[in-house]
Amino acid sequence: MSEQTDITDYLAEGGKLSAPDNAPPRYRAELMRIMASFVDSELAGAAGFADCINMGPGVKERIAASRIVLEKHDHAERVLDLMGEFGANTDRYMQVHPWTERVDRDEDIGATRPGGDMRLNVFWYPIESWTDAVVMNVLMGKATVIQLEELSRCSYQPLAEAFREILLRERRHMELGEEGFARLQDAGADNAALASSFDYWRPRVAASFGGRDSARFALLKKFGLRHRPNADLLTEWEAMVEAVVKSVSA
Repeated sequence: MSEQTDITDYLAEGGKLSAPDNAPPRYRAELMRIMASFVDSELAGAAGFADCINMGPGVKERIAASRIVLEKHDHAERVLDLMGEFGANTDRYMQVHPWTERVDRDEDIGATRPGGDMRLNVFWYPIESWTDAVVMNVLMGKATVIQLEELSRCSYQPLAEAFREILLRERRHMELGEEGFARLQDAGADNAALASSFDYWRPRVAASFGGRDSARFALLKKFGLRHRPNADLLTEWEAMVEAVVKSVSA
């Protein structure tokens, strides 16, 4: 039995890796894919929220948006450092890249990435107002927490540890979104506008979980990089947002 097969069996049985050295080639490729998608999503998400800072109606809201932007850049840097240990050319991230680039508001890009990065497609859509930013943050914040809870159990220990630390901050980002949403409602925000934003962002955030029957999931599970299928994560997210949706519909 080859060394690579031994390692693959070890991972399938719940084993962990702590350094790039023994990672099989396909494992490395899938791990890099996960990390690149996270880094690019954090950078694109931060760029989108940076444009929203001055939309905030008050100092609290602008501080919250600024904090999210700062910490998302820090999260990206942490995982980017791990990518560098696998030999990734991290210098390209230091060059100019259009992280603020977005598609037209009404364009539906489905699962096709329109640009040259690995961001989740939800970060290709533009935010058009403060209300829109808050709603997007509420929905995507809940999705991010669920996704990071899943990834913080991955078999590559340095990444799992990084994700566990990042998860603490992302939970706070989610809470900041919820607090901002509550302030909008207390201030008498137009429920029709809130409902319109929910209708826009809900399917786009839902798509960030991937297909319900992902062909790649079996391989990721075998490598210990994933444990719960996309459908389970999506169902959990839908239950979390249902109460918020009802409050908008009331």
